[in-house]
Amino acid sequence: MVVDDSLIIQKVIQKYLESLNIEIVGTASDGKAAVSLFKEKQPDIVTLDITMPEMDGLAVLEELLKINDKTKVMVVTALSDKATGLKAIKTGAKSFLAKPFTPEGLRASMKRLISEN
Repeated sequence: MVVDDSLIIQKVIQKYLESLNIEIVGTASDGKAAVSLFKEKQPDIVTLDITMPEMDGLAVLEELLKINDKTKVMVVTALSDKATGLKAIKTGAKSFLAKPFTPEGLRASMKRLISEN
């Protein structure tokens, strides 16, 4: 599942992940829609933006992990400061990728995320 308020970023992430044969079960543009879609689809992996309307990504992250704490969440955000990354990891994200990212960077981060137990 891809969560980002930018439709362009959603499509870019979707394209790169599909090239890894990862099925995208849905996309969401805001936090509330993300939580609703997550309940319906129960994805194994979520890419999650931090700055979004309705609910920010960290609040969404907490909600997703309450629903299923086995889901692997990769935070993908323009907020590249260490404090944001640490907060996301402490909240339960398994990976953090700063925007702008390269196709290789996204693919490498996703491969690491998938290979983690």
